[in-house]
Amino acid sequence: MVILDQPLIERLEATLNSLPAGLRGLVLASGSSRVFVAGADLKAIMAMSHGELETYLAFGQRVFGMLCKLPFPTVAAINGAVLGGGLELAMHCDALVAANPPAKDGQPGRPYPVGLPEAGLAICPGWGGTNLLPARMDPVDAMRRTCAGQTMLVGEARAGGLFDGFAEEAAGLIDAAKDWLRTHADAHIGRTDGHPLRWIGRPDRRDGARVAVDVADIGSSSDEGLACLKAVHAGLESGWPAALKVEREELNRLRGEPAGRLKIAAFFNRK
Repeated sequence: MVILDQPLIERLEATLNSLPAGLRGLVLASGSSRVFVAGADLKAIMAMSHGELETYLAFGQRVFGMLCKLPFPTVAAINGAVLGGGLELAMHCDALVAANPPAKDGQPGRPYPVGLPEAGLAICPGWGGTNLLPARMDPVDAMRRTCAGQTMLVGEARAGGLFDGFAEEAAGLIDAAKDWLRTHADAHIGRTDGHPLRWIGRPDRRDGARVAVDVADIGSSSDEGLACLKAVHAGLESGWPAALKVEREELNRLRGEPAGRLKIAAFFNRK
């Protein structure tokens, strides 16, 4: 398993800082054959003080943001479960290329989950997910899923348009990711502001996101759902840094509420 924790984010930072000059593209791939990233370290998050969590979330946002400042295109190669912070990390890349799970004993592999499950634990995303997912698939569907913590299986995500490329067999994933880089050599030009290439504040995404958030506003009444929509409003009205600030504040608040504590405790106690 791969879990996003402080040491992993620190290693990611060190790696990005040590990239050699002259690269034409970057493939962000998992070191696990089973998952891309299965989410954040919730136990560590729950153990932090308010100030510690603010610092931790801001650190993750800054390191993930380093991907958006690279002077060449980037692609996340998704080979398995990509949830919560793992999907947020992937969506900081210019493109998402995924593959079917590897076959086992001659049978198709078990479909893996994709999405932002945080609201299902009565919290919200903290690394940009509220503003990233609606820019990569139908924004109404994305916002409803985010506000409810409803994930997808890889086939649903593919049908929903989340991926920019797809390998039918797991063995072809990295080649498919490299092919995307070769055919989109100038993709990074669209993010000269240092923000993700695909987020709801881009001119080609903004109008659809505004319509979607109006629809989602009608149907979301939970504290965590409203927190997600608050971050979307912040992004549309005040920009990417404002959206990240709201996510940090709301995640920090929600994880201390009784609902958040109960649902996260139940998650850890499940058999």
